[in-house]
Amino acid sequence: MKRTSMLLGLAIIGQLLFSQIPSGYYNPANGLSGTALQQALHNIIDDHDTQTYGALWNAFPDTDKKSNGKVWDVYSDVPGGTPPYQFTFYSDQCGNYGGEGDCYNREHTFPKSWFGGEVYPMNSDLFHIYPTDGYVNGKRSNFPFGEVGSASWTSQNGCKVGSNNYPGYNGTVFEPIDAYKGDLARNYFYMASRYLGEDNSWPGSPMVNGSQPKEWALNMLFEWHKDDPVSQKELDRNDAVYDIQDNRNPFIDHPEYVDMIWFNTAVTDEGLLNRVNFNVYPNPIVDEIFVRVAGEASEGDLLISISDGSGRKVFSAEYTSEEHISIDASRFSKGFYFLSISKTDHTTPVVFKFVK
Repeated sequence: MKRTSMLLGLAIIGQLLFSQIPSGYYNPANGLSGTALQQALHNIIDDHDTQTYGALWNAFPDTDKKSNGKVWDVYSDVPGGTPPYQFTFYSDQCGNYGGEGDCYNREHTFPKSWFGGEVYPMNSDLFHIYPTDGYVNGKRSNFPFGEVGSASWTSQNGCKVGSNNYPGYNGTVFEPIDAYKGDLARNYFYMASRYLGEDNSWPGSPMVNGSQPKEWALNMLFEWHKDDPVSQKELDRNDAVYDIQDNRNPFIDHPEYVDMIWFNTAVTDEGLLNRVNFNVYPNPIVDEIFVRVAGEASEGDLLISISDGSGRKVFSAEYTSEEHISIDASRFSKGFYFLSISKTDHTTPVVFKFVK
């Protein structure tokens, strides 16, 4: 928990120092969480200035240029090292390719087949479209992102194709290198919010329902988001895309929005919560869940139960007059959980949503 907070804090400090967020841009989202926050963000970033697909070639030198003037290709770059090859803008555009390093093209990191093909504005939305090696892009195809156990193919910078090793899906996936997993995760959170309520006709995929990540994918993307915090590259790209599209990626400007939307406390009984004081932490959990109890709740019997994302109960116990409760979660597998707290004489619980 301390590590997650530190990373998010550093990302926010970076945003304050370097990112050019217009004054008041996120004011309509203040004080909100959960679906209300996601809807508010949708309203803020909706109706962006749609570009033509062809115009993206001219946008990339502003959005994806390295300090040496070369194309910033996340499928061939080696952060802190020497890339196996680098592309020059315009002269190395695809074109035909027969192998890595031949040319770069326009990669829909959220594949266009998932939203129905060459449909606007999704087809040219720069927040999910990167310049990438054409051959590697072809290997990625429209496979979901995932974590590969045994690779059937590996790119020169370490991207992989193979069976997914992340719980919840075992099909073929494409795994980017660790240095760009957070970037790609925040693209998906952007898509889920920008196209919220506009995706009813989208075909979807094993990774998403419409624009919304499925449970296994959401868990994985959240881990990627935490482990690879916002970089200067993302901050600069966010500003550059804003200059072109007139909208921003909220999850680059405010990384904490991810937790506030998808992993925030869910309360089923406002009245009970107002009369008592429960604190459940950390979130995400590691091996233990801690519950702090105060107020009315500490004065009588308390029932705590935990269910996984499928509704299967994995823990249940009663406590009497305890203020600090520790629950062993070391045997829990990765995924969503719901922790329910109620007085034994109270039928409606308070429910907290957390992830491991």
